[in-house]
Amino acid sequence: MPKRTRFTIWRPFVLAAVAALTAAFLSPVAAQAAGAAPRESRPVYSYADAIREAVWVDTGLDSDGDGKTDRVAADIVRPAEPAAQGRKVPVIMDASPYYSCCGRGNESQLKTYDAAGNVVRMPLFYDNFFVPRGYAVVGVDLAGTNRSDGCVDVGGRSDIQSAKAVVDWLNGRAKAYSSRTGTTTVKASWTNGKTGMIGKSWDGTIANGVAATGVKGLKTIVPISAISSWYDYYFAQGAPLYDSGPDWLAGAVESDAAYAKCAAVQQKLVDGAPRTGDWTGLWTERDYVKDASKVKASVFLVHGMQDLNVRTKHFGQWWDALAKNGVERKIWLSQTGHVDPFDYRRGAWVDTLHRWFDHELLGYDNGIDRDPMADIERHPDQWVTSAVWPPRGTAATTLRPAAGTQAGVGTLGLSRSSGTETFTDDPKQSETDWAAQIATPTSDKAGFLTAPLTHDLRLSGSSKVTVTAAPTTSTAHLTAVLVDLGPDTVRDYADAAEGITTLTDRTCWGESTAGDSACFLKTAAKTKAVDYTVFSRGWADLGTYADPGKGVPLTPGKKYTITLDLAATDHVVPKGHRLALIVAGTDKDLIDPPSSTPTLTLDLSRTAASVPLVGGATAFARATSARWTAPEAGALTGVRAPHKALRVPVS
Repeated sequence: MPKRTRFTIWRPFVLAAVAALTAAFLSPVAAQAAGAAPRESRPVYSYADAIREAVWVDTGLDSDGDGKTDRVAADIVRPAEPAAQGRKVPVIMDASPYYSCCGRGNESQLKTYDAAGNVVRMPLFYDNFFVPRGYAVVGVDLAGTNRSDGCVDVGGRSDIQSAKAVVDWLNGRAKAYSSRTGTTTVKASWTNGKTGMIGKSWDGTIANGVAATGVKGLKTIVPISAISSWYDYYFAQGAPLYDSGPDWLAGAVESDAAYAKCAAVQQKLVDGAPRTGDWTGLWTERDYVKDASKVKASVFLVHGMQDLNVRTKHFGQWWDALAKNGVERKIWLSQTGHVDPFDYRRGAWVDTLHRWFDHELLGYDNGIDRDPMADIERHPDQWVTSAVWPPRGTAATTLRPAAGTQAGVGTLGLSRSSGTETFTDDPKQSETDWAAQIATPTSDKAGFLTAPLTHDLRLSGSSKVTVTAAPTTSTAHLTAVLVDLGPDTVRDYADAAEGITTLTDRTCWGESTAGDSACFLKTAAKTKAVDYTVFSRGWADLGTYADPGKGVPLTPGKKYTITLDLAATDHVVPKGHRLALIVAGTDKDLIDPPSSTPTLTLDLSRTAASVPLVGGATAFARATSARWTAPEAGALTGVRAPHKALRVPVS
């Protein structure tokens, strides 16, 4: 499966011990020269004396139509000593639209510059930590932002070329200049061209998109809470997730210079992203999943399983496509929302990222490729691992709803049933309202529950729910959610900080200068005691039943069958809890309502959930072997209702 040959060094114990002791007192390069096998890069270079410079890389595009090809600004911090000694270093790159408008990280850091225009503060800890260890760190302003030319096209050709051109320059295939408008060219003679891209949200999305071009020299990417297909950021099978499109997002981040030049690009974003939710060529250009076969870089993917901004369908479909194409990969899944791992597992994150870049960019045999593939947060600050992900033995298992003794409170099992359930769309209700009243018949949802489990039941991967329903109006939106019914303490992902609390003291990660501190505010888990947990969700416009890329009006009273893609997750429903499936209409503040408020009648014989169960149907049958009993009526407590979703994929 791996695309590159892995190596393991076998030596007698005594020789290995001598080599390790020698490496501890030498720089990485000196250790290699001495015949040792370095296992980690050490902070042997001066951060205070690091070279700080800016170049403007020619993208070859003229997105703003001014008759000149666009140049994007790349700010560089690199150790001085290797260049002076004729040695070349690898690059860690974060390409972002947020360096001047919105900031990076939990403290919303912006780039700052000295009088000569060289970067003084590079946001986040990457330069502070990695430059002393022999890496260069490059922060790229996407086209149309901060100090770059061009226009913001929200994940399109200009966005991706902004960063790809820099990778090309680092490998001698593109031109860069010492100023935005000058003619003096600059070569990247100080680097070996090996590049790793990292970033959260839009930044990580750019890493996905550049990797999907197959560009040479990009060795690894670390996408954190990143988008894999921009259509799925704005729509769920035709159901709008936001009340605006990519034109609004472009306007939120573009520079004043871009604003003056980019009206035509803005209009293309409007025209190419109709609020009908129909698939267009604009979305095809911004779909990186379709090009997963081109990915040559390894991928270390990180995502919050309760991320309601960049929802977890993004990592699920990207991960599956990478696996299908044999891409080397690793994954971390937290209980948080849209949060950087630096702010929920800081020490382990820095250590793991260090090992990852050492392995992928310096070639150190530090064993990270032999570690478990997946780290999963099972409870706040409690992590487990999986050798592979999803685990071996995971199988798609068909679960079928059946009517119960009360309308709207049914059962969930392996046997096909008959009958119907009816609910009326109520746009004022959310998934938390439905789950809180799961044991009480309400007119706005249909719920189906297992018996209390006799064994733990683990779902790992992406689920699908197929619904057959007859609406009473010509438009209808559907939601399906999976719920763990039982008491737990979880990260409070619905809080504004999405599962963390920012403290007042700091920890330091790397070296500081007067203008760029390596010390960041600590965080702690913010938790909530709950009676239920919604752990996977999916939405769709029923009008896309025949074609997920195009919606049509419905005929009232006619049955339609549609399959909803639910968000990827890894969740254990513990012994004593119940697994529930809820089918309803508009999920308040997570999708927009249709133009009408239909009543929908579910055909239970043609409605089912396909869920990825570890152990498959056998595990489900064993866990649900107890006699089914009706749950006690009464309101349950969960996290607060999801707030109005952000329209900006930012930290």
